[in-house]
This record gives sequence, C-alpha cells and structure tokens, in this order.
Amino acid sequence: MTTTQAQTTEVVDMITVVIDGFEVSVPKGTLVIRAAEKLGIQIPRFCDHPLLDPVGACRQCLVDIEINGRAFPKPQASCTIPVEPGMIVKTQLTSDVAEKAQRGVMELLLVNHPLDCPVCDKGGECPLQNQAMSNGQAESRFEGKKRTFEKPINLSSQVLLDRERCVLCARCTRFSEQIASDPFITLNERGALQQVGIYEDQPFESYFSGNTVQICPVGALTGASYRFRARPFDLVSTPSACEHCASGCDMRTDVRRGKTLRRLAGDDPTINEEWNCDKGRWAFKYITAIDRLSQPMVRNSDGELVVTSWPEAIAVAAAGLSGAKAAVLVGGRATYEDAYGYSKFARIALATNDIDFRARATSDEERDFLAAHVVGTSATYKDIDKADHVLLVGFEPEEESPIVFLRINKQVKKRGLKVTSIGTKLSIGVEKLGATFVKVAPGSESTAITSQSLSAQSIILVGERASESAGALSAVAALASQSGAKFAWIPRRAGERGALEAGAIGNLLPGGRPVTDAAARVDLASAWSVESVPANIGRSTKEIISAVNAGDINALVVGGVDPHDLDNTAETLTALKKAFVVSLEIAPSAVTERADVVLPVAAVTEKSGSFLNWTSSARAFDAAVADSLNRSDVRILSMIADALGKTISLGTVSAAAREIASLGPWDGARAPFTATPARGAATLAADEALLTSWRRLLDLGTLQKGEDNLAGTARQTVAVISPKRATSIGVTTGDRISISNAQGSVVLSVLVEDIHDDAVWAPRNSRGSELLSTLGNAHGGVVKVVKA
Repeated sequence: MTTTQAQTTEVVDMITVVIDGFEVSVPKGTLVIRAAEKLGIQIPRFCDHPLLDPVGACRQCLVDIEINGRAFPKPQASCTIPVEPGMIVKTQLTSDVAEKAQRGVMELLLVNHPLDCPVCDKGGECPLQNQAMSNGQAESRFEGKKRTFEKPINLSSQVLLDRERCVLCARCTRFSEQIASDPFITLNERGALQQVGIYEDQPFESYFSGNTVQICPVGALTGASYRFRARPFDLVSTPSACEHCASGCDMRTDVRRGKTLRRLAGDDPTINEEWNCDKGRWAFKYITAIDRLSQPMVRNSDGELVVTSWPEAIAVAAAGLSGAKAAVLVGGRATYEDAYGYSKFARIALATNDIDFRARATSDEERDFLAAHVVGTSATYKDIDKADHVLLVGFEPEEESPIVFLRINKQVKKRGLKVTSIGTKLSIGVEKLGATFVKVAPGSESTAITSQSLSAQSIILVGERASESAGALSAVAALASQSGAKFAWIPRRAGERGALEAGAIGNLLPGGRPVTDAAARVDLASAWSVESVPANIGRSTKEIISAVNAGDINALVVGGVDPHDLDNTAETLTALKKAFVVSLEIAPSAVTERADVVLPVAAVTEKSGSFLNWTSSARAFDAAVADSLNRSDVRILSMIADALGKTISLGTVSAAAREIASLGPWDGARAPFTATPARGAATLAADEALLTSWRRLLDLGTLQKGEDNLAGTARQTVAVISPKRATSIGVTTGDRISISNAQGSVVLSVLVEDIHDDAVWAPRNSRGSELLSTLGNAHGGVVKVVKA
C-alpha cells in the first residue's frame, strides 16, 4: 500500500472533567462552556458563539473551577478556559458563588440597558431578556438615570444601531473580522464610553452585514427592512432554502398575515453553518412588488395583452404550440421539480430536445463538459475543508457564491489554505483571501490553467464564466485528470445544477442520460410510458434564437428568462417578436412584453420544491405563503400538455419529486467529450482593449427589485484599467472613460488598479453598466477605450 493509499486515523486526546457532579469526556481543547452543553447544562452567556473565537467580554458565563484540589481564586469565564485533567466545575446550578457572580454581572448590564422590551425588535427572542428572568435579580437596586444616546445610528443603509442597548459582547466586530474579513465595524473608546462604531473612511458595506443583526444577543443591531414591523410571536416561521445562488443556504422565512417580513440564516453545519449573505437575507420583496403578475393574459387581434381566464389562456397556449416547431428556454431560477417539468414537457408535449436552461452566455464546449464531467458527480464543502490548494477558474466566490467564499476564507484563516485565482482582474474577494493571482488576458485562461501544479488533495472551483473562454473548461478537465484533483462546477443561479440533472439541456435527458445513447432513451421512454423520446442533440440557447430568426423554429415556451442576460440580447428580442411565445413568469419582463400568452407562476415562498446546490445536494423548502392557485411551473406545464393531448402527468410538485426519485441517475456510459482548443491572441490597436466582467452580488437582478436598503450597499460601479493604459489615454482614477463597439457604448468613472494591460473591466449588470444589452458582449470582445 502506498502512502497516498494508506488510511490514517486521527487520534483524539479525550479529557474527563466533572461538571456539577457529572463526569463528561470531551476532546482536548474543548471549552468548559461546551463541555457543560454536552451534559445539557446551559451556562448563560452573551459574547460566546461557537463559530467565533472566544473573547470573554461579557463575563456572564462565570463558574467556579478547581483543578486537582486547587480552586481558582475567583469565578472564571467558562467561554475562554479549555478543560484540563482533574478539573471540577460548578456552575450556577451548584455554586452559590457562581450564581451570585452571574447575577451581579446581569445587574451591571441592566444599569444602562433600557427596560423597554415591548417595543424592542428583539423582544420575545432576546437572550438578555431570557437570562435576566432566569439568572438575574427580581428587583433592581439601581436608582439613577439610565444613559441614553441619539438613535438610531445608520451603520449602513441596512443595519441600524441603538447604542444604549449594546452590552459590548463584540459578536458583531468579531464576525466581521474573523468570518467575513470585513473589519469595517469596531468598538470605539474605552471603559464606560466604549461603543460600537464604524470607520470614518470605510463604510460598513459588507456583503454579510446582516449576520451581525442575527447574532446580536440584544436589540442593539436591527435591520432596516424589519425594524418595528412585527414581534416574534406574530410570525409564522417556515424552513426554506435560498433562491439567489448555488450555495444552497439553509434559511427560515418569517411571515405575518400572509406577507414575508424577514428571512434568517438557518443552521446547517454542512453548508452555510449559521451564516448567509445579505442578498439571501433581504432580497425577498420582489415577491410582493406592485408589478407582480397575478392573472393570465393573451394577446388579442389588436396586438394587446388582455387579462383572461385560466382555461382560455391554456387553450390559446395549446393551440399556438400544437403542430409548431417549438423549443423551450428556461432560466436558472427554476426549482429542480419545475426544471424537470420543462424537460419532460419538451420531450413529450413538443417532441423536441431543443431546450436549454443556460439563460446567459454559453458555449458548446460547456454543454459537452457538463454532460461528460459534471452531471451525476458530487463535490462538497468538506472537499474545500480538506483541500491543500483551491484553484479558482472563472469564479469570484464572494460575488457569485458567497458561502463558498466564507468556507474558503475559514480555511485560509484556520490553516493557511493556499488559494490561486486565474483571471484578468484582482477582485476584492480574492484579495481578502490572500490568494495568488495569475493575471491573464481575457480568453487566455487555458494556458494559465494548464501550467498549474496541483495534487490529489487539491480542488478546482469552476464558475459558469469559464464557458466564455475557449479551451478553459477543456484545460480544467485535463488538469484534473493529470493531477487527480477534484473539481466542482459552481453556477451563479440557484436552479442551474438542478436543471442540468433534470435534463433541461439539449444533450442530456433526466438523470444525466445522454441523448445520443439508445439505451438511455429506451430506459426513459419506458419510465415515461411513451414509444420514444427524440434522439438528436437539441439546440443551445443561442442556436434556438438563431433558428427562430431563420424561420426554423416558430414557437417558444419561456420560463424565467431575462433576455438582457444573454450575449445576443438584440437578436433574442427580435426572435421573441417572430415566434409564438408562451411565457411563464412572476413579473412583467422583456419576454412578457412580446409574449402571446402570459401565465403567472408562484414565487419561491409561495410553493414547495427544492434546489440542487453546487454540491448536487437537494435543498428542499415548503410554501411559506399560501398560493391558492397552486401556480407552480410544473402544474401549468402539465395543464398545457393535457390540452395538447400529450399528458406529462405532473400535476403537483410532489408528483414531479416522486418521479425524479423513481427515475434515479443514469448508471451507463457518459457522454463523450472532445477538447476545445484555445483561441489565438487578439491583435489590438492602441485604443482597443478586451472586455471582461462579472456580475456583482448586488446589481440590477430581477430578484433584488423592491429592496432599496440592500441596493444602498452595492459596490461602486466603475470601469477598471491598468496604470499603463491610464497613462496612454491620459486619465486617472475618478475620470470618466468610454467603452464602445459597433453596437453601443457605456461611460463610467475609471479606477486604475491591477488588471491585465490588454483588458478593461466593468460590472456586467450594474446601473449604467449593462454590458450584454448595451455592447452585446461581456468577456473577450474587442472594444474601444477612450477618455470621455
């Protein structure tokens, strides 16, 4: 057996201690407060949090300790002292000294803390309130005047501070520095004057600031969107999953009188631990936005969309699709079950493999890569935890999958995990990780990938943008094969991995069955009780749009697609006018404006279902808000199929889930993969550059509508060029430049920093920088860059 094959078992030193008369054995290094929890003994605390470094700030967790017969001279903070052999601990349950000390600390905390629980946002779920009742004095001896401050203080557009409530536990400051690496919030002053504050020249614009509100043990930090909106006992809570990215965060949705008022991070150690990003926490108001679609519409003889009944809308949709050469476009917002519905609808109701979930810039290389190397595989967050090296390719974790960023960052801080990022521009997130940055020209990523040295303990994290650089995905596959490293594909949208596994793409059937495999088609036809399924590889999104404009396709079923996310935006808008379009959407869009039939569907909180996150783990959720019409996409598709006389038998989400489970994954041969060569370097004139970009976490996305407080902490919209280019065109940071091509131009303030000399970077879909709809390209295209 070789060294790499040998299985090693880590030996854990166990220490036995006595707490309140009970013995417990725990690993060496365990804190006393954790050892007590093993016995079910709850020691009161405020500053302690299992995912933050101990600090002993609040002193509420004082206990009596003796070791080998020698007692500590005074009570000790159980959140900072690790267990030792021969230790005997007495908590407030068995020690009068510990109980008196805890009551004394509580009394001091309440000297200035306002006793106005009925109007405090934390009232009803407040650790201070609970522990004041269980471990505090029945009456206060304080007769003076409580200290007050002007309030609230806006730490950001989302987070508000009531200073008089703060107990100086330092949870917020420790989270920001230790977990998010955003040390923009701090404790100012000393002694009695100490208070939470922000740096004058560094606003609290963290993507993770909402976590400080959730872990605040009192009502000092509150969220602007929820402040004074409800009491905890008014809310109905439902476990849910985040719909904003592929991280797969466990969430909780709190509803009052049928309206979502807040969302909190759940507790799942395997995924998001106890954290989430601000987008997942606060971007839910789109659900109740005033432009939500609520009734079906059809286009009349005058060319106008008019409200109609469901039976008529379904009948019109079926009539337009019957006998048509049709295709299906479904975006990455669809749940796993809905994506399966679109996949089955395409094959049975429309008899076509022309379906694609990639409502973005794509390539045939990516389609083949997903079929050959991604579908049916599973990498996990634990692979990041164990890796010796993480390689980022076409992926900005903080912007595109924030919990992946937190997990990498945790390992960087914990054990110095090596991180390498291949890209054109050094990002804020990659810089925070202390990563090695390999700077390349847009489109030249494959050469840099090939030159990387990895081991079998390494992991390659590949973003969806790698598809925009010819040869990059082929180079990833070759590097992984050569080195033995694992790799994971991390799309930006929550529904893309589920759509892939559901076969909502032209070269795959559900369960990863290759379209070209006769046995796979027979297997699926048997399961679906149909004679056959289409055998040809279906068209991609771009090919479908081109086919519509060429007259080869004359009908489209479109679910949750924004044309402005496509690199052929103008061509797509033209195609939507030429075809008979059935649109399934939650709100008016460029698609519904041109559709012949508009069918309103339920939003995530209004239906049950699941998303597959990037690890291929199902993140299930229930309906938090009742939708009496049961408007899941899969139900509506089933109704259209019935009207066409080609039933898909998917009347409910649960029916789709059962059918997916019964099919199972394909255990036969994978689809073949042919490597794509890299493109040659572009020849540029002096005023030309190669465009590159990514989408910011907070931008103009459809699911962020209606949340102005969240938009207030979006990062600055600027274009980035290198110092060399800045000198050549005569600009400095703060000046404005024009980025243009034959299709259009954008004018932005410029930031001069570390970027490849041949490149210009701008955010992909931020205000004033909507590159795909304005320039028709966002990566690798040649643009002219001049001073505005």
